[in-house]
Amino acid sequence: MRHGNKVNHLGRTASHRKALLSNLASSLILNKRLTTTVAKAKELRRFVEPILTRAKTDTQHSRRMAFSYLQDKESVKALFGEVASKIADRPGGYTRIIKLGQTRLGDSAEMALIELVDFNDLYTKEGTTKKAKTRRSRRGGKKSEAAAAAQEASAETAEAAAEESEETAEEQPAKKPAKKTAAKKTAAKKGKKKEE
Repeated sequence: MRHGNKVNHLGRTASHRKALLSNLASSLILNKRLTTTVAKAKELRRFVEPILTRAKTDTQHSRRMAFSYLQDKESVKALFGEVASKIADRPGGYTRIIKLGQTRLGDSAEMALIELVDFNDLYTKEGTTKKAKTRRSRRGGKKSEAAAAAQEASAETAEAAAEESEETAEEQPAKKPAKKTAAKKTAAKKGKKKEE
C-alpha cells in the first residue's frame, strides 16, 4: 500500500528517478531554465528548492550535501557562485513553473518551462526602485507629505499646459470656411444643368 507516500514515481525505479532529478537539477542550475513535462517540473521543484536553500550558507558541509544530490562539480560551483548570490534575500520560492499550453508530439504530454525566478529579466524589476512600505490606516485621514507634493506638482503642470494651449490658439489665425463637399458640388452641377 502507498498510504501517505506522495512522491510521483514518474514511471521509473527509485535509482532511475534519483538520477533523472539529479540531471534535471544540474541542467536547471547551469542553464537557469529548461523545458520538460509538467509532472517532471513539479517533482524537480520539490527536489531542487532545498538544495537552493542550503546554498545560501556557503560552508564545506553544505557544498558536500549539494554535491551528494547533484553529482556534478560544475553545477555545484555555479550554484554556490552566481546562483547563491542572486537568491540570498529571497525566503523561498526560487523556481517558477510556466505551463506552455503545448503538448509533446510523441505522447501528447503537457509541457512546462521551469526557471529560476531571479534570472528572468522580464519579471524581475532591478531597474525600478522598490516602493517604500507604508502602512495604510483604516480611516484614510491625513495624506502623506510626498503624496500631497506630487498632487500639487501635477496640478501645476496641468495649469501650465492649459495656458500654453490658450496662447497658441490666440496666435493662430482663424481658419477659412470649409470647402464644398463633393456631394454638394454634384448637386449644384445638376441644378445648373436643369436650368439650361
